[in-house]
Amino acid sequence: MLEAVIPVGIALASGFSILMTRLHSRVHELDRRLDGVELRIAEDYLTKTEFSTVLERVESHMVRIENKLDRIIIK
Repeated sequence: MLEAVIPVGIALASGFSILMTRLHSRVHELDRRLDGVELRIAEDYLTKTEFSTVLERVESHMVRIENKLDRIIIK
């Protein structure tokens, strides 16, 4: 009886070990891919200073347009 339990126990332990190794490798691969996405987002998006510069330019253009509309309305 003991001779049959030991190989089954070893087989179960080996199977569990293989399953955990595969699961770990998939989690590691997913983590690596997520790091790549984070890096691409950081490279492609604007920094705060760039955004504030662009926003200032848009605001100055809006002020110019408002001034022109005010002059048209006054005439």
